[in-house]
This record gives sequence, C-alpha cells and structure tokens, in this order.
Amino acid sequence: MVKRKTILKLRQAHRYLGLFIGIQFIMWTISGIYFSWTDLDEIHGDHFRKEVVKPTIFSNLGGPGQMLSGTRVTSLELRDIGGEAFYLVNGKNLIDPETGEERPDITPEEALKIAEINMRDGLEVSGIELITETGKHHEYRSGTLPAYMISYENPPDLKAYVSIQDATFRSVRHRDWRWFDFLWMTHTMDYEGRDDFNNLVLRIFSLMGLITVLSGFVLWYISSPSVRKLQKRIK
Repeated sequence: MVKRKTILKLRQAHRYLGLFIGIQFIMWTISGIYFSWTDLDEIHGDHFRKEVVKPTIFSNLGGPGQMLSGTRVTSLELRDIGGEAFYLVNGKNLIDPETGEERPDITPEEALKIAEINMRDGLEVSGIELITETGKHHEYRSGTLPAYMISYENPPDLKAYVSIQDATFRSVRHRDWRWFDFLWMTHTMDYEGRDDFNNLVLRIFSLMGLITVLSGFVLWYISSPSVRKLQKRIK
C-alpha cells in the first residue's frame, strides 16, 4: 500500500511538471493542427507564381568550351537576364557568351525582370531593396547573398527574392509562410535554424513530457478505487 504522503508528493510533482510543459504541449498541438490543415504549395507561395515559366529561346550562342578553356568548370547553366543569355559557371560567375567576359552584378531593373518572369501577372511592385546580410530569424536566412527583395502592393506582405550572385529567382514569402515558420520553430524548438530535431531543448521537453504522462498513469493506478478493490479481492 502506497503511503498517502508519497501520493501527495507524486501528485504535486505531476502538477508542476504539467504546468511547466503545458504551454509547450499547447504549441505542439496548435502547430500540428495548423500543419495538417494547410496546403504546403500555398505555404511556399506557389499561388503567387506562374504555373509554367516559358524558357527564352536563344540562338547563335558562343561555345563555352573555348572561352572557358582556362577555367576549372564543375557546373554550367544558361541564365536569362533581361532577355539576354549568360553562362553561369560554377554557380557563381556570369559569363557573357559573346565576349567571354564576366559581367557585373545584376541591376535592380534586371532583378525586376527576373521576378516578372516567375511571378503571376497582375502583381504590382511597390519597391525593391538590396540586402547584404540576414539574421538568424530573417525569412531569407538560407538564401544566397547579396540579393534583391522585391515588395508588392497587394497583398502588402508579399515579398520575392532574387539572388545577385547567380541571377536566380529564389523564393516567395508571405503571411501564411511566416505563420508556418513561427509555428514550425515552436514545434521543433530550434529557435535558430528551425530544422534541428536533435537540439537539447527539444530532448529535455520530450523527456519531461514522457515523465509527466507516466506519472499520471502511476497516480491513477495508486489512487484508483477500482484498483484498490481489485487488490483486496486478490488478497
């Protein structure tokens, strides 16, 4: 028979554990509901982008083999910048196929044209800004820098990002993505990179949650009248 004092101590520990981790349990539940009820394509902003981006057709391009004969090439792509073709070499150098010279960084006007090719028609641009650094919680924290951030009139929270280094349309950010990002952070408890499921905080709270649930089962067992009656019958 478990002493009443032991039961009271266990009940108190269970209560305080539940109170301490209760807020995190609520956040896990809310975020889980949000994730299960949202469309990931919409979170990524696909409804703001064109379903099909028609590639520009270029002809009479200079062969890259000769102009890059003295360069160690690991990757080679064709880039459309304002209707003009350029070779992207090794993911970072834009080469003019006519002259073989490296071109300067893309301009704001060229970034707008790149965004226009990828974003759906009818969106009105409200401004463009150069960003050279981002913090741990910035919505473009994993993108290549520097980049242009393009803002739109409607919806006013819509942003598009174009990388300067490789003239690539990178990402779309909007209200629903930001809510998803916040809730994902609370779900993984990785308050920096968002995606580390092996962080210490999550491990501690997971163990505490398990202890809380197990202590609840123990409390039910040692304080249940039905269990006491069954034990008396067995004796």
